[in-house]
Amino acid sequence: MDQYTLPASTASSPLADNNPIPLYLQVADIIRARINRREWPAGTLIPTLEALAEEFKVARLTARQAVQLLTREGLLTPRRGYGTVVTKAGDVPNTVVMKTTLDSLASMYESTSAKMLTFDESHSMPKVEPGTGKLGSNYVYMRRLHFTEGKPYAVISLYLLHDVFRRAPDEFRSRAVIPQLLRMKRSVRIERAHQTMAIGAADPDSARLLEVRVGAPVAKVTRVFLDRNEQILYYAEVVYRGDWVKWEIELQT
Repeated sequence: MDQYTLPASTASSPLADNNPIPLYLQVADIIRARINRREWPAGTLIPTLEALAEEFKVARLTARQAVQLLTREGLLTPRRGYGTVVTKAGDVPNTVVMKTTLDSLASMYESTSAKMLTFDESHSMPKVEPGTGKLGSNYVYMRRLHFTEGKPYAVISLYLLHDVFRRAPDEFRSRAVIPQLLRMKRSVRIERAHQTMAIGAADPDSARLLEVRVGAPVAKVTRVFLDRNEQILYYAEVVYRGDWVKWEIELQT
């Protein structure tokens, strides 16, 4: 087995001073990333607790807590009288690539699976910012958990105009909404679509569903489809795992 040698110590810690996330979780995140990137491949003997504490400028107890967490996750294995070795890389699915056209977005959702968490047909109404669009009379609310390779990558809370939903209720209940909307181009005309994205932290509910820790980085997307009268046909708030999603944006020249 190879012994991993730390780079020369620097005066400053790689951890963020103003980060509300506990220090041991920050250390664990950095070590986990090294393992998943194969910087520390399976079989590697990781640095001692003293060396990790020195690198990250934390207490030895903090380094121990980080290593214990990764041991419980199955990424590390302690060996008496020898040290702690890397067991394997994390079980990370292929990255979900998010593009910026409706067709590519629909194709992405078609290629993944989903589980319905909540369905409410009783006159739900989204809370939207001023200038988003005109609200219709009532909406169907759906909350779904989306998976890739059996792993959850997104939680979607969406509102679909009831008049649109009733044209294909079985399809909207059982299939991804955006691909179904595009299949209804003759009867449902999306005149304008836009979305905004912000980087945030996972709250307890989304962390539980996405199988990440509370406070882990997530991408929060608000997506809106409007008809020719600026009426909102579809409104969604989406939370994506930050470590499994990659956005591709083509720059205009």
